[in-house]
Parts: sequence; C-alpha cells; structure tokens
Amino acid sequence: MIRLEIPPHLRELSGLGVEVTLDVRGTPTLASVLDALETLHPELRGTIRDRVSGRRRDLLRFFASGKDLSFERMDAPLPESVQRGEEPLVIIGAIAGG
Repeated sequence: MIRLEIPPHLRELSGLGVEVTLDVRGTPTLASVLDALETLHPELRGTIRDRVSGRRRDLLRFFASGKDLSFERMDAPLPESVQRGEEPLVIIGAIAGG
C-alpha cells in the first residue's frame, strides 16, 4: 500500500483527507500511483498531470524521502521507504513569487 498526501485544493475537490492509501501493483512509480488515484477518484483526472502528455502540472511538486521527485521520470521507481509504506509520497502546491 502506498501512502499519498495531497494538497488542500485537491482534498476539497475530491472530498479526501490529507492522506490517501492506494493499492499499487508491481513496482510503484509516480505514474502508477497517479493512475491508481485517478481510477479511484476520477474527479482528479487532469488536475495533477496533463491528460494528454501525462506531465506534471507546473504548480504541483512531488516529494518523498526528503527529495524533490518533481523532475524524475514518471516511470522511475519510488524510494524504498515509500514502497514499503513507511512514509508518504507528498504532492504539494508550489508557491511562486518573490
């Protein structure tokens, strides 16, 4: 089971809590976690990644194990601690400005 934390605006849209638990088969990747989330909560399709290209939306970032995964390949395996459910994959809304 993969633990996923989503930002407040997506929680409000989907009616979910801070943390979502997802069953992901095989080696969990960003793409497979988002596939599982969007399957269970279709109202989130297109909110985290572009529906056509599959790329992450510009103002969202992915973090796990103290590392920014936002620019990793979507098919790269997630850190072991996330795969074991010891810590969550975190999606946050990026803050722009100066």
